[in-house]
Amino acid sequence: MIRLVLKYCFVLVLLMSIPVVVEAQQASDSALKEQVAKEMAPDSVAVDEDLQMDAVADSVAADEDLLAEEEESKGVYQTLKTKFIEGNAGFMSLVALALVLGLAFCIERIIYLTMSEINTKRFMGEVDKLIESGDIEGAKELCRNTRGPVASVCYQGLVRIDEPTEEVERSVANYGSVMVANMEKGCSWITLFIAMAPSLGFLGTVIGMVMAFDQIQSAGDISPTIVAAGMKVALITTIFGIIVALILQLFYNYILTKIEHLTVEMEDAAITLMDSIVKYHDRNEAK
Repeated sequence: MIRLVLKYCFVLVLLMSIPVVVEAQQASDSALKEQVAKEMAPDSVAVDEDLQMDAVADSVAADEDLLAEEEESKGVYQTLKTKFIEGNAGFMSLVALALVLGLAFCIERIIYLTMSEINTKRFMGEVDKLIESGDIEGAKELCRNTRGPVASVCYQGLVRIDEPTEEVERSVANYGSVMVANMEKGCSWITLFIAMAPSLGFLGTVIGMVMAFDQIQSAGDISPTIVAAGMKVALITTIFGIIVALILQLFYNYILTKIEHLTVEMEDAAITLMDSIVKYHDRNEAK
């Protein structure tokens, strides 16, 4: 049941990212078409130069006022969306995909680890009472009905309670290593996306520089406008790549903290369990 819920969460995060990428790609295509249309428009218009300059100045002033009003009303989402499109939506989609997939793995791990946490002291107290009273089957049943790696490790020790203490300790230690590996499952993918995001950003930097030089070569002149266009793509992709890596790194460190916490609880539970098993063996030998 838990695995099914986690799979649904993973798929839901992926589906939520599709409309954003598609919308950004459509906006980028529209901007490209407008730019091509402007370049194809005839540039020889018989208009008086003074009137044309006045009209352009009025238009620029009106546009600046309009942009100022729009900037004030824009939210964080709209600003990020605009920058996303300016950084080449086709290439930035790779950075967004790394963020979505990384967050999906982070959310899955956080849900799994959160559901694995229990009140270890109370649980071990109940297990110790059952072992002390000789109700081994009751202790096993309690472990089976309790979620999390702590209960699983205790159950593994109770299954071999009639064997020598060394064998029980070895079995508990080995199974504890399996539980730690199970908690760390999927973390390698998170580290992969943390490394990929800035790498994609740096790749965007190189592509932006190449685009700038291609445009300079086509124009035959080093114009600040041409150079700025390519550099803007380069810088935006780098910024978004670093932001994605920072977000995933925060989640990854939080996941590692929860894994360390559960590992310490397992070790404490294993020590408490071994003490109870040793007392149980001593009472049986005394009889």
